[in-house]
Amino acid sequence: MDSIRVFAPATVANVACGFDIFGFAVDNPGDQITLTASDEPGIRITDIIGDEGRLPREAGRNTASIAIQTYLKHINRLDVGLDIVLHKQMPLGSGLGSSAASAVAGVFAANELLGRPLPIMKLLPFAMEGERIACGSAHADNVGPSLLGGFVVVRSYQPLDVIRIDTPANLFCTLVHPDIEVNTKDARFILKNEVSLKNTIIQMGNVAGLIAGLMTPDYDLISRSLVDVIIEPVRAILIPEFNEAKLAALDNGALGCSISGSGPSMFALSRDAQTAEQVGTAMQQAFLSVGITSEAYVSQINKQGPRVL
Repeated sequence: MDSIRVFAPATVANVACGFDIFGFAVDNPGDQITLTASDEPGIRITDIIGDEGRLPREAGRNTASIAIQTYLKHINRLDVGLDIVLHKQMPLGSGLGSSAASAVAGVFAANELLGRPLPIMKLLPFAMEGERIACGSAHADNVGPSLLGGFVVVRSYQPLDVIRIDTPANLFCTLVHPDIEVNTKDARFILKNEVSLKNTIIQMGNVAGLIAGLMTPDYDLISRSLVDVIIEPVRAILIPEFNEAKLAALDNGALGCSISGSGPSMFALSRDAQTAEQVGTAMQQAFLSVGITSEAYVSQINKQGPRVL
């Protein structure tokens, strides 16, 4: 092959109670990348489509190209030349793991193009370096599920320990992205550095309950555990009509509803597709009641991760 096109999925990070340790992939939306081999060594971004000119075209500043560069350095293939065309198919600053999807698509495509010198799990640190460029922190709760598919737990960073767990086959996710933007760095800045012992214990119980509910599966336990008493109360103020949209989701049968990543997108989990569609419509109506338009996506948990198109 001298060219390859890859899709990498959007992700929901935190998943209510699991701040910085939980994430799962969805079928839609996602990003696409096309890599074309070149006789000239080095990485070049030849075009970015769908970003309205907002993303850097310099290879040293873009999440996709940084991920590829660190990967090539690791496998000692600095002789390789690659031209990149990035197709952004989700909003920037959406809380859907946009930067992570680009990084994952890039490093996965490069590994495929070069004949898979590394297994997919070994690609994770390079995708994380792309995240470092995007938000200043090489976290794995978005790149992990985007790369590995499914629902992942980031148990540790030192050493890196990412575990993928099973989820119910008929669990559906509703994503609603209101047409506003929340900067990830701003959303981190407003968080408190310390939390009470009481809230820590509540949150730990919900983390354990959610994992048990997903693996059992026990939908009632999933519902009871999708509660965030630490992060959501602080970040909700950045999302107009958050409480109304969440109430609309729960009133229409959602198991639970919270902020996707750092927002402004919101996610809800449901036990079937019809309920997930109804939940999306109700949440959109809540935002529209104050003049905020939105996009809605409904899918099962994406268990494949990136794929060659």
